[in-house]
Amino acid sequence: MEGNLELKVNGEARTVSDGPLSITSLLKSFDVESPDMVSVQLNDKFVPRNGFDLTKVRDGDSIDFLYFMGGGK
Repeated sequence: MEGNLELKVNGEARTVSDGPLSITSLLKSFDVESPDMVSVQLNDKFVPRNGFDLTKVRDGDSIDFLYFMGGGK
């Protein structure tokens, strides 16, 4: 059944409509810049990039979008 999902995204409570959603569709709905450069944790476990389309988020899940930056001296 589709409906609203209550999620925690990067530590912030968010409501997302039209669930269930895959990680890929969630990245699109949040307009994540450079999604190919983002790592995703779902409930404190990293999701392999090849699993983004298959992994569904559920009500109450915690998702973190992690951006790794290079540089420095």
